[in-house]
Amino acid sequence: MATSVTCPGCRLALPAHNLPLPARFLASGECQQLYHELTFYTLTHGDVSFIHQTAVDAYAAQHTGAVSKPITTVFALVGLYLSVEHGYTGRQVQLAHMQLAQQFKHWPQLAPPPVPAHLSVLDVLLADAGPDRDAALAQWAAAIWKSWEQQQVYIRQVAAQYLPLP
Repeated sequence: MATSVTCPGCRLALPAHNLPLPARFLASGECQQLYHELTFYTLTHGDVSFIHQTAVDAYAAQHTGAVSKPITTVFALVGLYLSVEHGYTGRQVQLAHMQLAQQFKHWPQLAPPPVPAHLSVLDVLLADAGPDRDAALAQWAAAIWKSWEQQQVYIRQVAAQYLPLP
C-alpha cells in the first residue's frame, strides 16, 4: 500500500488515506480534503470581500484537466485575472462570473500549464489563520495566475469583451 500520493493537479505529495478521486477536479482526494479545510475557513471568515471566491478560483485553475468543464477553467482564470491584476474582491469576481454566465458561450478547453504554480493549498493552510492566511491565499492566487502565462492573452480578451473593466 502506498504511503503517499501525489496530486496530479498541483503535484503536492501527501500522506495516502485512499480517498476517492474528485469528480470535478484533476486532484487527489487527499488534496481535495485540504481544499475543503480551506473552504471551511473562507466560508466562516465573515469578511465582506468574500475571499472564498479567490480560493474557489485558485483551486479550480490549479486542478484543471480532462475531468474539468471548460467553463470552470475559464471562469476560474477570469476570476484570478480580475483579482490579481485589477484588485477585484471575491464579491466583485462573483458578480463578474454572473455577467459571463449570461453570455451562453461555448468556452474552449484550456490546456493546463506544463508546470504548476510553486504554491499549493497546503501553503495557504500552513499560514496562521487571519491576516497571514489571507495574504497566503492572495499569494497562491497570484502564483497560479502567473503559471497560466500561455493563456493570459485569451483570458484578458474574454474579460475585455464581456465585462465592463475599470
